[in-house]
Parts: sequence; C-alpha cells; structure tokens
Amino acid sequence: MLESQISQDSFYFIEVALLCDRIPVICKPETGLIEMAGLMQEHNISGIVVTEGVMPLGIVTLRDLRQVVASNHQAIEKMTVKDLMQTELITIRRKDYLFKAIFKMARYNIHRLVVVNDDGSLAGVITNSDLLRIQSRCPLYLSQAIEDSLTFEQLRSGSIRLIEFLNFVVKAGADIESLVSLISHFNDLMNLRVIALLEELEDVRLPRSAAFMVLGSEGREEQTLRTDQDNAIVYADNVSEEELLQIKVFAERMVERLEFIGVPRCPGGIMASNPQWCHSISTWQKIITVWISSPTSENIVRFGMFQDMRIIHGNLSLGKKLREHLIDTSQQHSLFFAHLAYNVTQFEPPLGLFGKIKLEQSPEHKGTVDLKKGGIFTITQGISLLALLHRNMGRSTWEKIGWLRQDSKISRDDLDSIQEAFSFLVRLRLMLQLNELSEAKMPGNHCNPKKLSNREQEQLRSAFKGVNLLIQILKDIFQLDLIAH
Repeated sequence: MLESQISQDSFYFIEVALLCDRIPVICKPETGLIEMAGLMQEHNISGIVVTEGVMPLGIVTLRDLRQVVASNHQAIEKMTVKDLMQTELITIRRKDYLFKAIFKMARYNIHRLVVVNDDGSLAGVITNSDLLRIQSRCPLYLSQAIEDSLTFEQLRSGSIRLIEFLNFVVKAGADIESLVSLISHFNDLMNLRVIALLEELEDVRLPRSAAFMVLGSEGREEQTLRTDQDNAIVYADNVSEEELLQIKVFAERMVERLEFIGVPRCPGGIMASNPQWCHSISTWQKIITVWISSPTSENIVRFGMFQDMRIIHGNLSLGKKLREHLIDTSQQHSLFFAHLAYNVTQFEPPLGLFGKIKLEQSPEHKGTVDLKKGGIFTITQGISLLALLHRNMGRSTWEKIGWLRQDSKISRDDLDSIQEAFSFLVRLRLMLQLNELSEAKMPGNHCNPKKLSNREQEQLRSAFKGVNLLIQILKDIFQLDLIAH
C-alpha cells in the first residue's frame, strides 16, 4: 500500500530526481560579485552554482559572501565569482536516494547539494528546505495536519495540501490502486474532522441512533479527486422528535461545511440535507425494494449510486441491515440483474472500426473522449453488478474483481484484462484532473488522445477493448441479445 511506500520512515528511499524539479540559477566564473549578489536577491536564493557550459565548477553561498564583506569589502567591486567560489563540490546524482542526500548534508555541515546527471552535467540543486518540504508531504504528516485542524479554515487549507501531495506521489510512481485507496483515506479523515469540528465549535452532532453514509465512488473508496458530494443519512425507526431535529441540523451543517472546505454540493441533490436522501431504516428498506422491483431508468440510477453505500460515522448496525436487505431483495428479483446489465451495456467505449478511437464532436468537448462515461462507469457498475449477483457488495472495484476471481466462472484472463483497463483509465483521469487543477481549471473527465504519447494512445485503445470485453460478458451471462427492451 502507498501508506507504507511513502511513509515517515521509507520516504528516504525516494530518488533525488523527484526533488530536483526547478531550473537551477547559475552564473559564470567571470561574473562580478555584485552582479552575482543581484542574481541571488532576484531569485531569493542563498547559494548559486558556477558553471562552464553544462558542467558545474563550484558554488558560492551567502556565507561566502558575508565573509568577504567582513574581511575585504573594499575589493568586492573588482572580484569575480571565480575568486570566491568553492571548487570542491559536494554532489549527488539524480538516481541516488534521499537518505544519501541527508547523510552528505549532515556529514559536511552544508545546506545544499549540487545534483548532477550521469555524465556529470548539472541537473539542479536540492536544499535542506526541499527535504523538509518532501517530508511534510508524507501521509503521516498530512494525516496529522488534518486531525490537528482546529478550525474549518485550517481544514480547507488541508484540502489544498492534499492536491500538492497527490502531485508528488503520482510522480513517485505509486500504483493507482494504492494511490486511490490513500485518497479515500484522506477524504474520510476530512469528513470525520468536519464532524468533530461541528461538535466542538457549533455543538452540532448526529444522534447515536443515526449514521452518515457516503455513496458512489466515495462509498467504493476509489475517488480520484473530490468533485462533489454524494452522501445520505439513515436513522432508527424509534427516534424522537428532538433527535429528528438534531439529524436535520447535522445534515444541513455537514453539507454546508463540506462545501466550505472545497467539496461542492451534488448537482443532482444526492446529499444528506435533501429529505430524499435522509430516511429511517424501514423507509430506506422500502425504497430499496421499489428500486429493485420496479427498475425504471431513474430507479436504476439511484440504485447504482446507493449500492456501494458506506457508513463512515454513526451506528454501524444500520448499514449492516441495509446491506442485508439490498442483497436479499435483489436475489429475489432475478430479472432485476438483467435490467441493470442492460443499462450498463448502453455505455459503450468510443471505439470505431479497426480499433480507432472515436472523438466527441460537440463544441464543448470536441476532439476528446469522456473517460468516465466511455469506460470507468461501465466497469464500476458492471463489476458491482456481478459482485452483487454473488452476494457481495461494497468496497472497491479492484476488490470486487478479486472476489470474482474466486467465486465466478469468468476466466481469470478476462478479469485481468478488465482490471488492467480500469487501472489505466483511473490513472489517466487522475493525471488529467491534476493537470487541469494546475491550470486553474475545474477537474473533469475529458481527455484529448492527441496529447498522449503513442504508447499511452495504444494503452487507451487496449483499455477500451477491456471495457468492450466486460460488456460482452454481461450480454452473455444475462442473454441480453434475446431480451427485448
């Protein structure tokens, strides 16, 4: 898991290259000291590398400059960098691990290292501040920062740190399943801290007879970036009027505070503050029964959002009852699975003849493909359906595929292909969304294949073929070609 890959202890084994992401400020040996000092002030740095071409010759630091000012300030105007620079450079290679950088800084009592490529040319500079910066991006540090937030304003800044953290770990090469799991972990921490702050600062709390649920991708613990809220509330049948009022106030404030820290409201109204998504346990059971026994398009959409519900705060026994009711009721309505499967198969990947990717023609998204609609949705819903058929529900798509390897007749090779397709599409969407955020855009799902490398374009085609494979499996299992719709 990513938590162990980039933890407080093992981050030392990340390569130096990951920190070396800034163009170094350099000067030539013949540069005058006054000009050099101006460069350092302009770029707000405390050390400058002296180069001849691409090769580093030496380094000058503020300490060196301070010493010459104190001992020979009258000669400064005539002196050049060559007169002052330290030529016995302490260097480190891009592929070396951070522990080696830390060791060298400690051994030589220095605050910066010159980073070189394999041929000895200058790659950049890393400083002790860089090491502190990367350490602050470790999961344990970020978790602690979220849990230590004393105000909603501090918690909102934690959301910003999470984006910085994601940019970092993606570059570190974390596998997408571990990465998505860790994102879910942080999202849960944010939710739970909002709940704690509501109680501490506003005396707003959820009664013990109720539970707060997250739905959809958050319920499956496989969000990439937090786009909007999908949550609900369930409570016991015997709650008092006073408790009902507490539940209503909690739901309203929870949604408002999540919005404040950076999680927008759901455009479709799937939020605990909406009376349609806040019910007693018996009412929820009746609603689930209606969804299953009368699988209209609207009911299928609502069921698809709800079936991966997960309680993150409150009475866990209510969640268990809902899951048992959902599984038992669905097993009693065998045609319901065929309706679900048919709905899933309508979301075909954008592949044309001979595997050519079909691009959207609408003005808003011209020349792109929708990664969610064209693949991720089909896989998450199709795999959830197959897992439910085998009396399993909840948890991530990767875990459900693992269940299907054990409990279904679907070949392992086919499941491997589907999992590989899902992993690639989710990773590509995360990279896309991070890039959009860096450009101050709203994160979305539309990808321009022409901006991908040739290898990535081929992987995208292969992923869409994996989606088609799942669609064909659903058609075969439920004999959809024989059913009139």
